[in-house]
Amino acid sequence: MDGNVEAPLVVALPQGCHDGEGAPISRIVAEVAARCPGERITLGEMAEAFGDRAFGLLILLLCLPSLLPGMASVFGLPMLVLGVQMGFGRRTPKLPRFIAKQSIKRADLLRLTGASTKWLRKVEQYVKPRPGIFTSPLGDRFFGWLTAYVAIMLILPGPGTNGPPAFGNIIMALGLVEHDNRTTGWGMAITLAGCAFATAVLGTLCFFGVKALGWLF
Repeated sequence: MDGNVEAPLVVALPQGCHDGEGAPISRIVAEVAARCPGERITLGEMAEAFGDRAFGLLILLLCLPSLLPGMASVFGLPMLVLGVQMGFGRRTPKLPRFIAKQSIKRADLLRLTGASTKWLRKVEQYVKPRPGIFTSPLGDRFFGWLTAYVAIMLILPGPGTNGPPAFGNIIMALGLVEHDNRTTGWGMAITLAGCAFATAVLGTLCFFGVKALGWLF
């Protein structure tokens, strides 16, 4: 990463506000922009401002650009770090300095909501607080390891292997931030399916790559 996370956010509502004005991603982006004033917002500032909500929020904001062509691998390493920390049971993120100092332009942040696909917007209509196993500490650990797996899929090159895992991870993160057990559970299922697809594609590429090397040598 070059220190400039080219991605987007949006006039914050109070924490936990669910008055129907705007989809969850728009509200979340607005809240980040309000809590972290300045032309640029660093990942470290977001982590400090949002405490135990920071994991879901940061993963959501890092995943959204992954739906755009050529952007996924840039955000894979920060997602991997966050996922592993969640997997080991941390309640708040501890970002290495080289990741914490990465910043997002406020203007770019405001554009991030435009990365949402029409299917993601449909999902947002049903997101609301629902307690359950997937929003428990055990669910958080599973969320973390799944996110780490998604990050690896984003880092590794492969045709069509970024979108499916990233889309599922976004739904998971929405559920985590909004404390929605049902949305988190569905997101985990979609993420598992997306990771299985990406793994199969990468495995097939490796198989034929080894075969091709055998033919050449």
